[in-house]
Amino acid sequence: MADSRKVVDPSLRLLVYTLSGCAALVVLAALLTVQNQPPDSVRDLVTATALVVTVALATVIKTPLRIRSTTLAFAWVETAIVIGLAVAPASWVILATGVGVGCGSITRLAPIKTTFAVAKHTLVAGGSALVTLLFGGIWPPHEPLHILLLLGLVYLVAALLDDLLAMPVIALASGTPIVRQFRTDLDLRVAGFAVRFLVAACTVLILRADPRLLLAVPPLVLSLHLAYSARIRTRTEQQAWQRLARATDALNVVDLDQVLTTAVTEASELFSADEVEIELRDGGRTVRGNGTDIAYDGTAPQPSAVDGQVMPVPLEGHDRTDDVGVLRLRFAGPVELSEREQYTLRTFASALCTAVRNAQAYAELARIAEDHAYAATHDALTGLSNRRHLLDEGSAQLTTRHADGVTALVLIDLNHFKEVNDTLGHGAGDRVLIQVAERLRDAANPDDLVARLGGDEFAVLLRGLPAPAVAAHRAEALLAALHDPLDLDGMRISVEASGGIAVAPATGGMPELLRRADVAMYQAKRAGQRVATYAPARDTADLSRLTLGGELPRAVADHEFTVNFQPIVDLAGGEVIGAEALARWHHPTHGLIDPLRFLEAVERSGLLPAFAEAILDQALIAAGSWRDAGFDLPVSVNVSPRSLLDARFPGAVLARLRAHDLPPDRLVLELTETLTLSQLDVVDRVLSRLRDSGVRLALDDFGTGYSSLSLLSRIPVHELKIDRSFVGAMETAPEAAAVIRSTLDLGRSLDLTVVAEGVESEPQRRALWELGCAAGQGHLFARPLPAAALLAALQRGHGGRTGALAPALHDAGAVIRLPGRRTGRTRPSPPAATDARQP
Repeated sequence: MADSRKVVDPSLRLLVYTLSGCAALVVLAALLTVQNQPPDSVRDLVTATALVVTVALATVIKTPLRIRSTTLAFAWVETAIVIGLAVAPASWVILATGVGVGCGSITRLAPIKTTFAVAKHTLVAGGSALVTLLFGGIWPPHEPLHILLLLGLVYLVAALLDDLLAMPVIALASGTPIVRQFRTDLDLRVAGFAVRFLVAACTVLILRADPRLLLAVPPLVLSLHLAYSARIRTRTEQQAWQRLARATDALNVVDLDQVLTTAVTEASELFSADEVEIELRDGGRTVRGNGTDIAYDGTAPQPSAVDGQVMPVPLEGHDRTDDVGVLRLRFAGPVELSEREQYTLRTFASALCTAVRNAQAYAELARIAEDHAYAATHDALTGLSNRRHLLDEGSAQLTTRHADGVTALVLIDLNHFKEVNDTLGHGAGDRVLIQVAERLRDAANPDDLVARLGGDEFAVLLRGLPAPAVAAHRAEALLAALHDPLDLDGMRISVEASGGIAVAPATGGMPELLRRADVAMYQAKRAGQRVATYAPARDTADLSRLTLGGELPRAVADHEFTVNFQPIVDLAGGEVIGAEALARWHHPTHGLIDPLRFLEAVERSGLLPAFAEAILDQALIAAGSWRDAGFDLPVSVNVSPRSLLDARFPGAVLARLRAHDLPPDRLVLELTETLTLSQLDVVDRVLSRLRDSGVRLALDDFGTGYSSLSLLSRIPVHELKIDRSFVGAMETAPEAAAVIRSTLDLGRSLDLTVVAEGVESEPQRRALWELGCAAGQGHLFARPLPAAALLAALQRGHGGRTGALAPALHDAGAVIRLPGRRTGRTRPSPPAATDARQP
């Protein structure tokens, strides 16, 4: 083993000088010995000269191998030493080794590297000579087998000494642990020693048989050297390609921090660099380290601890259109990369560029998704949680209430808030709501959830109460926080509020808790109190609900459930393109009852299949009558999550379609975001069968739940419906408009129809149309109507246009330039979106 290209460590110098001192003692002993047996003939002088020349040539002929900024080499010196011990006295060989290595190294290496080479090989020669002397020499009168055994022993000592003396120096020079350095390419080193031993053995035996055959040795040595060098290069390149494949595979992650850390450590090993640095253009972030750890990660300029050669490589794609940063390899000394290493470096830099771009794109998508999730669960004006978030968090809390204590809800409504809006304007009213939200947030405990339900109505979910009575004290504290006047542009405004308290019921979940708090709040208003606690005895609504539940079988049997239809309209032209079915209960005593009061009871009663079939029949009958009258409109019907758990549901739907002779694509089944939809495989099978049969699917209230995007990846829907809360707030809340815009972009990218709910005014209609929304429904066009009334409205039309319920936003044939209009479809697909609940 041979030289290193640089020395930077003081401990390395000390080690080299120590080896040199030991070698000097060996040389001194050889000089004392050679006086007893000096070269005294021409033949001896030729032999001594040949030994020096052979060692010098063996020093020059070597196979290089780079580790970091240190170059190692496999040489033939120990072979020359062993052959020399077979033909000359040991003292001659030791002195010839020192002189030959010095002559072969002095013109090519730095002084300290020459010193190390001379010292190491002199010590190897001394150790080998000592073994030879102990066994009486290698040459005759020994037999060939005896010669081979002794030669093998001497060569083994030479090889071990060479490794033991070289490895500590190489490890210090390259910054590699000694054990790891010893294991690196151990198989190649062993193979090299075996080849060189074979050459030494053949040479000695040839000299014993006939010295003239020595002429065949140089070609043999040259051939073996070339073959061994080729083997080392092949092995090195194979390992390099394998490391490149592993390194690029390791970059296939979406976390930018992990990409950069992996790139630094992998590049350090792949290119044997002392340090690797990655600097990104976006943000100026710099990550620097080596194969074991990250030394720096930040944006502030900081010099590197490695002072030497720097190889910068731009991080650009294969087409060189993107430049995300620069990769720098740092070496403590001069290094020249081979052509293969340069190609590997460019390939790695291109893979790293792709990995960085992918990680940055994923981070941006995650940020956008997080923003959308936040907007979907928080009130745009006050930043508090919204109704959906309150319901979701409350439902989760109620499942663990036995372990976490008592759960209660405080519902707070501002008294006479309309007067603030009417007197000072809606802007002032918004500022009042913001200040009220801040006071409630400050007065609440860290574990409480403060929400704005809409308008001037707030709610606080109290979690982990030690006893139900504590809820009243907490509610008093919340309302007391609103007692002091508010400062509004220099004016001091007093705000009064009423609160209702309800403790979590044993059944009914979060909707029932919210309803009870609402009942208590209105009891407080009627009684002129600031706070009231829910009392079941005074809840007439709850008693009537129990009564209605008992009447459900009769209602289904007597066909008391009817359906009204709200039209879905093309926003651009005003034409009706679909209708949403809304269930109603015509009670013989109580009159018209909306779905909020009976749907939950229907689902719990076991009458859901019969109820669903009755609603579906009426919807399909209406669609058939419209078709016969010349209006082929799809109809949408809401589907209960419980129906999706019934494997027989698709068959029942398709049977009703056949019975009414309607194509499957004339029916749209509307789904709501629920845990049921996102978790159960049976739902996937039910929905897949319906879709495969041609029935269209719509996702209702899109954007208001946590699972919108994940549901789209599992449920094969055709349409999305934008929740009315976003439509109502889009004119005053930029966040709501952003959610609508993102939903429309998503719909276009997935080729889905998007329908906006709750369109109440012409400005809303025009704003939605300009954003690229093709369809909408709401009271602007029509309230829910019986099937016959809707047909009459279609036949009557608007402005002489049959089938239209609103004027067109532009004249026929006009070229319209829409401000901020995004590219995409402008003509809606047959929509549908329905709700069997209150619109």
